[in-house]
Amino acid sequence: MSQPWDYIAKLVCIGDSGTGKSSLTVRLCEGRFSPSHDVTIGVEFGSRIVPVGPPASLELELDGPAPGSLSDAPEPSTSGLPTPPRKPQGLPNQKRMKLSLWDTAGQETYKSITRSYFRGASGALLVFDISRRSTFASCTQWLQDLRQIAEEGIVVILVGNKSDLSADSGSNQRQVTQEEAKEWCLMNNVVRYVETSAKSGDGVERAFLEVAERIYRNIETGRYDLNDRRSGVKGFGASGGSNAGVPRTVTLGMDDAMRKGGNNWGGGCC
Repeated sequence: MSQPWDYIAKLVCIGDSGTGKSSLTVRLCEGRFSPSHDVTIGVEFGSRIVPVGPPASLELELDGPAPGSLSDAPEPSTSGLPTPPRKPQGLPNQKRMKLSLWDTAGQETYKSITRSYFRGASGALLVFDISRRSTFASCTQWLQDLRQIAEEGIVVILVGNKSDLSADSGSNQRQVTQEEAKEWCLMNNVVRYVETSAKSGDGVERAFLEVAERIYRNIETGRYDLNDRRSGVKGFGASGGSNAGVPRTVTLGMDDAMRKGGNNWGGGCC
């Protein structure tokens, strides 16, 4: 039996309360949307295995070639004549990454708990509501808190959720434009801005896949020590669990969150 995944990475969803962080996690892990979701108390957990690297990564069209991707471009020839392209040797085996998703509460009351989960995260989705400018304004503080606690080089994607409320979707509740969000990313060294709708599912997989792919590229270039828990990334076999491929969401109460803390991020779930 082949291994269910090659790597496991810890991701955190952060942002103000009511921006749809939990709905995004549920949409990714369970493929559904609930119009009435209880406010997150402390932290919620979910997991999902996604493909990383070629051939799946070719559809993302990220900047630069993916590790292991094939190129049919002719090589330079010393004779002055073009060299025929090499025959493709076949695409590499698809790599898979298990995303360990920690959905944090957005209320100020729980920040002392949720901030502890920033430790050991290799990726983050910073979520705001495109129909509430105040949630966008809060992103700067959330990013500062994240970078103070998380390891250097954490992959951060800015996510504008509730795109179903934009004018393009027949509504006119947008308060933050795509241009503003992209400019904010440039100013704050955030790699990408993605718009999503947890309600319709638009863009949700793209947001998580992009974070996963960028983490994978960091793995391939040797930026992580897979034996160091602080890196937020592990290779297969570092932690057990025969149910590694089963997506699920587990709600943690305040007492659970305080007992687990941010250092034992794997817990019994990973």
